Amino acid sequence: MEPRGIRNNNPLNIRRSKDKWQGLKTLQEDKEFFQFTEMKWGWRAAFRLLCHTYYGKYKLRTIRDIIYRWAPPNENGTLVYIRSVAERTGINADKELGDPATHAAQWLMIGMAMAMVENGTANQDWLSMLKGYSLAMGE
Repeated sequence: MEPRGIRNNNPLNIRRSKDKWQGLKTLQEDKEFFQFTEMKWGWRAAFRLLCHTYYGKYKLRTIRDIIYRWAPPNENGTLVYIRSVAERTGINADKELGDPATHAAQWLMIGMAMAMVENGTANQDWLSMLKGYSLAMGE
């Protein structure tokens, strides 16, 4: 069976909330996590959160800061998550990442590394990730 985030077209396992994301399935059957009609919409939501909310609104500038908020220690193995994302991307966990608009490659790598942690697999839809990033950045 495919991992939950893949089945839900929600690669970073965004928890259900009052948010009305583009591309949501009409019927949300998963009680905890959003379900999207296509993977590109799950990626769009993920990059809207990472790039606009986390970077823009909350001023989270490093992998460590982002993961502590995304996967807090009361729910996750946060330190292992941080180490995994840093190792997969080759980016130091405490390095400032730079603006997503001008440092897209770093943000794409972080998104994919997070999806690998969230889903336990490197089997990801890369084209959908790129489409989702484009949608999130307003292109």
